[in-house]
Formats: sequence, C-alpha cells, structure tokens
Amino acid sequence: MTRPRVTLSFAQTLDGRVAAADGSSQWISEPESLRFCHRLRAAHDAIMVGIGTVLRDDPRLTVRLVEGRDPLRVIVDSTLRTPPTAAVIRDGAARGTVLACTAAAPSERRTVLRELGATILTLPATPEGKVDLVALLASLAERGIASIMVEGGACLITGLLRARLVDAVTITIAPLILGAGPAAVGDLGIMTLAQAIKLGNARWTTYGVDVVLEGEVLWTAT
Repeated sequence: MTRPRVTLSFAQTLDGRVAAADGSSQWISEPESLRFCHRLRAAHDAIMVGIGTVLRDDPRLTVRLVEGRDPLRVIVDSTLRTPPTAAVIRDGAARGTVLACTAAAPSERRTVLRELGATILTLPATPEGKVDLVALLASLAERGIASIMVEGGACLITGLLRARLVDAVTITIAPLILGAGPAAVGDLGIMTLAQAIKLGNARWTTYGVDVVLEGEVLWTAT
C-alpha cells in the first residue's frame, strides 16, 4: 500500500513529559528549537494532530518563525468535536484544513465545518470507534500528500506506532524535569527491552539549550 512518509515530532522534558500536570505545555522548547520545528513543518506536505491537541492547545499549525509554506492541516477527529472557533478553522484557515472523522460524526457538524471551508473525510472506524489510520493515510496519499509531520497527541502517536505507520522521529528534549504530567507515547504492548522500537541513523543536534534527536524507525520483521 502506498502511504505518505510519517515523522513524529514533539518536545519533551528530560523525564519524558510533554506537559505539566496542569496540562500547560507552552513552551517546553526554547526559541531556537521552535524555529527548527517550523522549518520541519515547512518541509512536509501535511501536519497532523488529534482532536485532543486541538481542544487543549488550539494550535494554528502554520509556519511562522521561518520562511516557508504552510502545510495542509489534518485533524483526526472521529466525531467532529473541532469547534468552528478553533484556530485551524477560523479566519479562513478551514480552507487549508482536513478533518478526518467516522460515520459517527453528526451531520450538523459536518455541514457547519464544510460551510466554513473545511474538507471532511469520512473514513472507516476501528472497533474502538476511532478513525482507521491506515485508511486515513491511504486517503491522504490519493490526495497527493507524500509526507506528514505528526505533532500529537499521545493517542494519535501511540496508534501510529502500534500500527507500524511511523518512518522517523524528531524529538526535542528540553533541560527540564517535571516529575508528573502526560507523556507523548502511551502503552505499545512492549514487555521487554528486546521488543523496544529502535532508531537507525540517529543524530543529535543542539538548538540553544535544547537537544533534538532525529532518527529512522527500524521495524523488525516480527
């Protein structure tokens, strides 16, 4: 199956937290690594997040800190909870936004978001009622999307890793310790170190006080 190249990109603390216990996450990374992140956005055809990220952070998902084009915005939102006032919808942004939902999304929400200019993709659902990520990537490939940067949240990142749909990671590590708070990746069903997902061609780059790890995901045959 042809699908876009998928890169996971997120910022975390030294102890693996992507936000504090109160949910605050702006800004874990420093301006230098944020500019790197925006260069990465500009280098991809699409940027994808889950509905939880939209509701919690209201991100614009645009390229602002460097020169470059805005990627297509893809929101994985099984029941179309994205509000019309969200930054990815308001002020004309909807015309560059795709909302991936399932048949469970209410028709009135489809109508409102379509009228604002958003593209609605109705896709098969998993047994848990979530958007089928394999079907989503296939649909985006049909639309000419060759590369996707995924910025969160944990549910989407975990689902992509569980389905082996990730090709690379770019992780910004900030010199902070929180002790509590959400992590970027949830349970992958890994029980031993031997089952750990490994990275190839790993490289470390410093941006101010932050360190960015980039690498290719090495999937085993089993």
